[in-house]
Amino acid sequence: MATTHAPSTSTGSIRSLIPARLDRLTWSKFHTRLVIALGVAWVLDGLEITIAAAVGSELTKSSALGMSSGGVGDIASWYLIGEVVGAIFFGYLSDRLGRRNLFTLTLGVYLVGSALTALTWSGGLGGSVFLYATRVIAGMGIGGEYAAINSAIDELIPAHYRGRVDIAVNGTYWAGSILGTLGSLVLLNHLADNWGWRIAFLIGPVLAIVIIFVRKNLPESPRWLVMHGREKEAEEQMDRIERWSGEKGELQPLDDSKAIEVKPSEPFNPVSLLRMLFSKYPSRSVLGASLMITQSFLYNAIFFTYTLVLTKIYGVNPKSAPWYLLAFAAGNLIGPLTIGRLFDTIGRKKMIAGTYILSGALLAVSAELFREGRLNAQTQTIWWAVIFFFASAGASAAYLTVSEIFPLEIRAQSIAVFFAIAQCFGFLGPHIYGHLIGNGQDHFKLFVAYLIGAAVMVVGGVVEIFLGVAAERKSLEDVAHPISAVLRVPDLGMGRGAPGAAPAR
Repeated sequence: MATTHAPSTSTGSIRSLIPARLDRLTWSKFHTRLVIALGVAWVLDGLEITIAAAVGSELTKSSALGMSSGGVGDIASWYLIGEVVGAIFFGYLSDRLGRRNLFTLTLGVYLVGSALTALTWSGGLGGSVFLYATRVIAGMGIGGEYAAINSAIDELIPAHYRGRVDIAVNGTYWAGSILGTLGSLVLLNHLADNWGWRIAFLIGPVLAIVIIFVRKNLPESPRWLVMHGREKEAEEQMDRIERWSGEKGELQPLDDSKAIEVKPSEPFNPVSLLRMLFSKYPSRSVLGASLMITQSFLYNAIFFTYTLVLTKIYGVNPKSAPWYLLAFAAGNLIGPLTIGRLFDTIGRKKMIAGTYILSGALLAVSAELFREGRLNAQTQTIWWAVIFFFASAGASAAYLTVSEIFPLEIRAQSIAVFFAIAQCFGFLGPHIYGHLIGNGQDHFKLFVAYLIGAAVMVVGGVVEIFLGVAAERKSLEDVAHPISAVLRVPDLGMGRGAPGAAPAR
């Protein structure tokens, strides 16, 4: 039987062709607008992290806030704490209330938090507390964006393009880093001490205001609507998407065998979510945690101590350090944009394992060159740009993995859980590497630290070899069959539960 809409059954379940209708679409202006409107979340995160690092020395001046070096260092920590809290809280709401509601709310939270940061007028304890509080608010908005936006993108982008699009979007974090570096260089060098850093923190909110209007007309995920029993709304949104894609009159009816049948159920709470992840999907949970932890440890270790290495070991003038950061960021941006499509063609397992292991091996080689004293600031930067060309694509694929290997009912919360786990372990990197750098005299300790970072990435690649899921060009419902599905089929990877089993809530 060929049809466009699969009729609902008399048993209270919903039978729908919406996933198949979404996946058969070809790329259109609608998808481009969707990616631009939603993908800005990673640009904003890269922007915030980079600006906070770039203006740190300004905040220590008496003409600004007169903060201590330790106090400035805590700015990033409070922002990351906010990201973790926001990811968990808004991830839960995204699975419960919908993607569209949350990606509007989270952007607004970020806008308020970052704008308030620029209004920190006093130094001392009161000013520091206010500054840290605004950083937590801004971080919560961005953390919530990660959960809501990754879910929305993966559920709305056709399966054929999902890998390359998700990886490219995650990689645009480094576009934000470049923007933040250039903006900071211009503002800090041309404005008074007490004004340059404030205006730098307003770059993100200005961009957010524009994006809020762009997002206003985006649809809710029809997949999410179906899973929550809102069949009529799902059909309306699907019809809009097909019209916006310019294919409504050209699409042929789909065979009814491509339909899914689900029986909407109550949402998961945090306790039932964790029980679900680590009891029904243990192998997939180990995979997601491994990929997220390893890339987070390496990135935070290298990126947050990069300036220390340049200035204390290679003697680079602190004012010149941002130019080296631009080269590093460029390598990280180019990687996902150029080789991301290979994750859809060669495949997830081969590419994720390959990028992790190759970046680890190259880091080990550069560590030996560093120990032998054969690198300078320029060659070290070139090595890291090449290493993270591959590592960035792999790290972006880690976010893709935790988004697509778990069912839609818990997708946003799953992203939030593994993002939070990664950030908690990621804190260790800068702390360990910062102490090993010290005054820059003992290179052997840092050499060992680099080898540890290399080994960590290789471990992530090996885990992918054994537990990875071949999700390329497959429908999300085939990669992770809905928990609420009436009829079950085997999942593609590890961690499959018993067909039809209803989890406790």
